[in-house]
Amino acid sequence: MDIQSEKIELIRMLLDTENPKIIEFIGKILKREKNSDFWEDLSDQQREEIEKASTQIENGEMVDYESFMQKHR
Repeated sequence: MDIQSEKIELIRMLLDTENPKIIEFIGKILKREKNSDFWEDLSDQQREEIEKASTQIENGEMVDYESFMQKHR
C-alpha cells in the first residue's frame, strides 16, 4: 500500500472512532512530529559525524562527487 492510501485509511479510521482519547492521542503525536527537529533524533555519534563533515566543508577539505567516482570506477 502506498503512502497516500495509508493516509486515507487512517483518516477513515479516525472519522469512524468515537473515542476522544484516541483523537487526543493522535493529535498529540501529530503536533509533536510537526514541532520536532530531526537533530534531536540523532545519536551523539551521528551528530559528531555531521559536525565533523561541516567543519571539513568549511575548511575546503572535500572532493566533488565526479572526482571521487573516477577514483573508484
